[in-house]
Amino acid sequence: MSMESCGFALLLSLPDDVLLMITRSLLPKDICNLGLCCRSLNALVALEKVWFTQCEMLGILPNRELTEWRVAVSSYKALCRFLYTVKPLMGIWVHQNPELGNVVYVMPGFVSVVGCRIIPQELGPLGIEDGPILWAPVFEILCDLDGDTAFFLHGREKGSEYLYPGSVKAVDKTCNVLLLEVEPRQRKNGVKLLQSKSFVHCQEKEISKKVSRSNSGLSRSQRVFCQSETAIPFGRLCFSDRRKLLEVITSQIHLKVADSAIGPMFPPLRADEENFQKEMVLLRERRSLLVQMHKLGGGQIDCKSSTQLASDPTQLEMSEIRKSLERSSGYHYSISEDDGPIEYNKRRTLGRYFRNGINQILGKSGSINGTTSKSSSSSSDNKHAQLSEFLKSSDTIGLTLHASTAKLSSYRAWPNMHDNRFALYKLPLRIPSSEQEYAGLWGGTFGWPPGKPSEDKNGKALFFLLLSYEETQGQRFLIATKILEGTHYVLHPNGSAMFMVNTDEPSPDPFPWDTDGDSLPVNVMHAFMGEGIANGYGFRYPGSKPGSLYVFENGHLAFMWKESRSILTMMRLNLQDLLKKGEKVHALPPIANFSYLTKSYSNVFAGFSNSSTCLSSPRFAITPLINSSITNHSHFFHLLKY
Repeated sequence: MSMESCGFALLLSLPDDVLLMITRSLLPKDICNLGLCCRSLNALVALEKVWFTQCEMLGILPNRELTEWRVAVSSYKALCRFLYTVKPLMGIWVHQNPELGNVVYVMPGFVSVVGCRIIPQELGPLGIEDGPILWAPVFEILCDLDGDTAFFLHGREKGSEYLYPGSVKAVDKTCNVLLLEVEPRQRKNGVKLLQSKSFVHCQEKEISKKVSRSNSGLSRSQRVFCQSETAIPFGRLCFSDRRKLLEVITSQIHLKVADSAIGPMFPPLRADEENFQKEMVLLRERRSLLVQMHKLGGGQIDCKSSTQLASDPTQLEMSEIRKSLERSSGYHYSISEDDGPIEYNKRRTLGRYFRNGINQILGKSGSINGTTSKSSSSSSDNKHAQLSEFLKSSDTIGLTLHASTAKLSSYRAWPNMHDNRFALYKLPLRIPSSEQEYAGLWGGTFGWPPGKPSEDKNGKALFFLLLSYEETQGQRFLIATKILEGTHYVLHPNGSAMFMVNTDEPSPDPFPWDTDGDSLPVNVMHAFMGEGIANGYGFRYPGSKPGSLYVFENGHLAFMWKESRSILTMMRLNLQDLLKKGEKVHALPPIANFSYLTKSYSNVFAGFSNSSTCLSSPRFAITPLINSSITNHSHFFHLLKY
């Protein structure tokens, strides 16, 4: 007997409990591969205990909630598949705009994950721990019976709540950018031939092995052409085209939220078991309804219907796009297939004349007389893809959530963000350790005693601070980065370092108060020297002034500016618990609700009632669609005119 056969026989002879222990050290994909070896191992890896352990090791849910979620899916294997997919999404996501703070926390719902935006706010008389925190839904991803994902974007239009169904692209394990995109898709009932009925959709990295028999008749050259053709990424379109597509698709696939779907999105805290069970009943009903809505809705727009089309549907598409661009931007496009690269003429205006002149001085493309040659337009074509090319490679388009990994630079834990991407950016939340004891998310207010409104003011502005460590020249610094500010008008930009202290340099300054708000003695464990933010060279370039960070016995922190004696007190936050006892408020219109790109210095999320913004035009006709599809090709391109 060979050594391999002997080892295999020894593996099969092990007790099931020992084999279960072995599976704890394997990834889910390795367990699936193990089940392909033989029938005995296949039976082993099919056990519910194996996949329950895998779900438990992911660390997203406690065991009690795992058993509650299991009721809604076919198996623990299906549940593990879902949890493994969405785990990289969990955590804090931010955007630069508005400057008060744009914080979206992704947390478990009920057999789902929910993206919740924390509203910039003031604290009430109950303080941080006991007072309800305001939040608004951004998106949620549900798990269906087999562990597949069902994506819904949340939004509000004309005083009503809507859901926008879509899909989730393959999630990168190390994703740091969350993009809202429009994705070209093929029909679910077959594949698409090269020029006639259908041809294989080759957008994904791997060609699906489940090819329809109708595709078996393709020639080898056709298959090679199909596999070599790559779909145009949504991000290669110019900003105006991306915005147009998002506007059109959200205006057409939206589903009005029924009364039964307005209920809770995640379980409350288990303070009252009777009320908790009532909430769980509502959660199950709501989830079943949303899964059914997603199956019926689908979230796709048919942009190539076989009826009511001219003999050349591509030419019709180009014609309609040309008309819309002429009306919106004053461009005249040549759409002849024989003309090679697309050429355009700009309408001559005095403003455009000077703009083009400046572009020439700066070395940019464009000419004084308003015409662009084929050679000069090639660089623009390489930079941005044409909308027509993006659309003509598919039968339908749909809303999608794309979690990708991008090379991002950062400054003091705050990522440098693109200003023209409908995106959220992940903040690396450090887990506290012996070497980084104070790392993590903290909530704070100005003034003493901490977390309580003063007598002359109803509430204190709530600040969210991300504390992280940085080593410079052999010294270790603790940096507090502002990610949320509850003032009415922003004082400090998003990503500002509220203070920076040297944890290797003790502070000799004593703490000025002996008791807290409850008249309890204040015991200072440690004090460190540092600098806090101050008025400097304007809003974008604040200065700093000396101060000290104090660590109290109860685990709270306080930074005090030495000169002004202003004090910022902080405590650790558990966002998941805070949101479970928080108060849900209305969302923004769908696109702005996901990523608010307009520069703003006030609280745009509080008291937002109207649905008209630059990203959600009232000129779109809002009509609920049962199957979320447009069968009239010309009607779809008519929407792009606006």
